[in-house]
Amino acid sequence: MILPCLIIAPTPSMGRGVFTLEPLEADTLVEISPVIVLSETDRLLLDKTLLHYYIFEWGEDNKACCVALGYVSLYNHSFQSNCEYEMDMESQMIRIKTVRPINAGEELFINYNGDWNDPKPLWFDAL
Repeated sequence: MILPCLIIAPTPSMGRGVFTLEPLEADTLVEISPVIVLSETDRLLLDKTLLHYYIFEWGEDNKACCVALGYVSLYNHSFQSNCEYEMDMESQMIRIKTVRPINAGEELFINYNGDWNDPKPLWFDAL
């Protein structure tokens, strides 16, 4: 499930991202995406490729990974994110939900640390 008002569009500095064409209220479920779970061995191989930047850590020990289908892997990072993601390991799904109202035309961001307001530094220089 992806809200029909979401689009992929170019961004000024991050390549492309997910935007909304309509205003969204806080706590709106904007996407439910199935994932493809990959083993720790597969992750070591993916970490040597461009896909490293699009996968999510997965499993109790975060050694496995997953590739999210839908738009999930295209949400850009922000420490002031307007969305959060929730991993459902039993159902092998990731859900994206707004954490505040979002205006039409605004980009949707998640915090790559997992919690929408987590200020910890990332593995790359981030805004």
